[in-house]
Amino acid sequence: MEKIIWAFIVGGLICVIGQIMMDVFKLTPAHTMSALVVAGAILGGLGLYEPLVKFAGAGATVPISSFGNSLLKGALEELDQHGPIGVLIGIFKLTSAGVSSAIIFGFLASLVFKPKG
Repeated sequence: MEKIIWAFIVGGLICVIGQIMMDVFKLTPAHTMSALVVAGAILGGLGLYEPLVKFAGAGATVPISSFGNSLLKGALEELDQHGPIGVLIGIFKLTSAGVSSAIIFGFLASLVFKPKG
């Protein structure tokens, strides 16, 4: 039960940071998402994101910052095995399932629901 509470708190704090970026600093949603992805990659590169994932579980893996961490993690894993071309291989290999799912489910939802206007 305690893990669920921490997941809620950490995930909520990441979302609050994003909301503050939009409200206070007047960043667009695209700029905010990009900043959170980059922040996740930087924290992952510094070795700080994985301990956060172990501590908060889904509270750290669901927000967009986790995507940046995943990109960096995949790139570094394949860099060791394949050299510089491994950076691209790793990015696509590790994140392709999530991106593909988003595209497929988005398409299926567009078949069921009709946009207004």
